[in-house]
Amino acid sequence: MKKLQFIVLVALTLGFVTKNFSQHGNYTIQNGFALGGGITQFDIITDNFKTTKGDGWIGHMSATVDIPQKWYNISYGMQLSENTLSLNGLASSTSSTFQPIDYKVFAVQVAFLWHAKPFRTPHFTIDFGPMVQYNSDLELSNDNQEDFIITDLDTVLAKDVKELNNFNVNGAVGATLGFGHFKVKAQYIYGFTNILGAFNDSDFNQTLNRQFKGNQSMLAFSAMITF
Repeated sequence: MKKLQFIVLVALTLGFVTKNFSQHGNYTIQNGFALGGGITQFDIITDNFKTTKGDGWIGHMSATVDIPQKWYNISYGMQLSENTLSLNGLASSTSSTFQPIDYKVFAVQVAFLWHAKPFRTPHFTIDFGPMVQYNSDLELSNDNQEDFIITDLDTVLAKDVKELNNFNVNGAVGATLGFGHFKVKAQYIYGFTNILGAFNDSDFNQTLNRQFKGNQSMLAFSAMITF
């Protein structure tokens, strides 16, 4: 159901993407759009427990505004990703061997970005700007690990660690390089809001009584085609 909601959001966004040209002063502003996809590395930066970043995928689309006489271009668009990360766990209370407990999380990010042109050319840009994100809760990748114990959370089971803050605000910075209609992009996304805030009100924290805080960290490498 969650995947279906994300697909509907993507389809709606596609319906609003257009390509056109407009005059501003004595130069031409070109509006277009871009489609792309690639890989991610995702993590949650926290002092509450140990995490291991995991790999994932990302797909994105954006409406672009190329302003030839300015030091920047702008774009707005949406990114859809499936990401993974791991927590240390024990198979049982008598086990002494740590095992990774794998989780996955889906995210949709709406971004408004500036693309600085240090060489006054759109072939290389430095990208930065804010993002608003909706993400799913944590979902176990392997149901057989439901009763594993999270090593840094005493007797808390893997199946109990799931609720995240579903709406978050991020900042993104990166670079785009390419010629013609093909470009590659590297991007780092940092979460300004506490994605683990929902842990503070979870059932398992009623006995632990801890203060949970964590910030999303994502690296994305992708290729895209512009139109």
